[in-house]
Amino acid sequence: MLELAGIIILGILAQWFAWKFKIPAILPLILIGLLVGPIAAEFLSDDGQKWIEPIWNGKKGLFPGEGLYYFVSLAISVILFEGGLTLKRAEIKSLGPVITKLITVGSAITFFGAGVLAHFVFNLSWELSFLFSALVIVTGPTVITPILRNIPLKKDISTVLKWEGILIDPIGALVAVLVFEFISVGGEAGFTKTALIEFGKILLFGTTFGFTFAHALAFVVNKQLIPHYLLNVVSLSTVLLVFVESEIFAHESGLLAVVVMGMVLGNGKLENIKEILYFKESLSVLLISILFILLAANINIEDLLLLYNWNTAILFAAVVFIIRPLAVFICTIQSTLKINDKLFISWVGPRGIVAAGIASLFGGKLVKQGVPGAEYITPLVFMVVLGTVLLNATTARYFAKWIGVFLKHSYGVLIVGASPVARLIAKYLVDNNRHVVLIDSNQYNVKEAKDMGLEAINTDIYSVKLEDNIELNDVGFLMALTGSADINNYAINKFSDQFGENGSFRLLTADEMSKPESTPKEGLFSHTDDFNSLTEVALKYPTIHEIELKDRKHYEELIEITNNDDDMIPLLVKDNRGVLEIISSYSKSMKIEKGFQLVYLGKPFDK
Repeated sequence: MLELAGIIILGILAQWFAWKFKIPAILPLILIGLLVGPIAAEFLSDDGQKWIEPIWNGKKGLFPGEGLYYFVSLAISVILFEGGLTLKRAEIKSLGPVITKLITVGSAITFFGAGVLAHFVFNLSWELSFLFSALVIVTGPTVITPILRNIPLKKDISTVLKWEGILIDPIGALVAVLVFEFISVGGEAGFTKTALIEFGKILLFGTTFGFTFAHALAFVVNKQLIPHYLLNVVSLSTVLLVFVESEIFAHESGLLAVVVMGMVLGNGKLENIKEILYFKESLSVLLISILFILLAANINIEDLLLLYNWNTAILFAAVVFIIRPLAVFICTIQSTLKINDKLFISWVGPRGIVAAGIASLFGGKLVKQGVPGAEYITPLVFMVVLGTVLLNATTARYFAKWIGVFLKHSYGVLIVGASPVARLIAKYLVDNNRHVVLIDSNQYNVKEAKDMGLEAINTDIYSVKLEDNIELNDVGFLMALTGSADINNYAINKFSDQFGENGSFRLLTADEMSKPESTPKEGLFSHTDDFNSLTEVALKYPTIHEIELKDRKHYEELIEITNNDDDMIPLLVKDNRGVLEIISSYSKSMKIEKGFQLVYLGKPFDK
């Protein structure tokens, strides 16, 4: 009982520590696991026992027999399902080919390159060398997200890293399964006759079960056949059912099945998807906390001593500084990514929970089978996991600044509210090369925005998830465009520092419009228009116009005309380079030059 409670308490403390100091949680989790496991057994315990013993050894331990491996498998299935839920087809667009190459060609380069290195550097058999290389293919989203969350980058870079991290997890796992089957059956003949057939069964049953159960769950949820209070636990039980059933028909196909299920649900028309996602996120945090401590504690001091040599440093440096960049640069040939973009993607490749979990599963099984050299698999993979996370967590921000991908000025725009007028403004901004994200709790508004080709998130302004969204790390302007003064004020007060470093604006209330002399600094567009007037004008004249300005006097004259005309509302000013500046109802010092353009909504000016 004490050990179970201790794991949960230490895991949550590690998560808090990681949040407080803005580092991936995997760092304190693994260090805690090593402390209560092999380090405690060697240096801190009087009887040489680990403080937390994951496997029952006859005297103490949490899991008997294969229990730990079963728990790890089920926990990883839930984590991968949650990752699949977050994948949206609309995010990849032109970057689809790059991501596809990274998870196919890039995986092959890492697989063969790391395998050859492991064979010659550590003198492992070819089979074990390629098992190691299969496990280090993956770059986990649970460690990439915290690293990128606090670095303002171009959306292209963060999107590539996010999608690669989630999609490559099951690919690395499947390749590891294939190699494991090869080792288990032994010999080349066994590989061609047995392992390859097993791999085909994994693909068939994994995709079939994932696709089928995703549509089944969506159907029963949308038809309200499940009571609301059971929604989350039913979805969890369905994930576990899919994993177990798929495993019964094809061993090790469960990981693929849950990822496919998550992707289908995440891109379908499932109602209550937000609630399921939030529940799975909370559960994933708990499972990751438990898993990393358990897996790190399960390592023995003898395993760590195997790595106490220069060969370990050589293998790590080659994987990180040669193989990863080689894979990225080959996969991004003829892409829209620049050299410095490619360098940063090459630098950020931390391994995560899937690599560590499956290494523990397969490494432990092979050691029990007496395979020579199998004792190297788990500590080698943990070395890569801990080393890459530590390297990226401490250097990614500085490296981004050094190579010039760190956005000194964030020009993206977050619009709170996706009403028709908000969509009109967002569409104009996107057409003028601005990254725009709309958020709205109304599913219909979000759907309409997406149908227009806009990026929209179905969430509310009170969601904690909004603060952690790496897709918003290039946002520097905040516009609160809802009909609720409370929501607009909350958005400005809560997110001005994070999303409005270059400007935070909200619509005025009717009371504020009646007192133009006391217009707040964050007032948006003009002191004569609120949400209702914007909506009415957008309904009558759903068009945004541009008119060239002669000088500042001309600009002021036009602003005066719009203030006195209920069917015209000034929005933006576009300079000679096409850069847009939001008009504030408070601002009196906007720079205006000949050739600038006034951007406005409503009826056109009389010529």
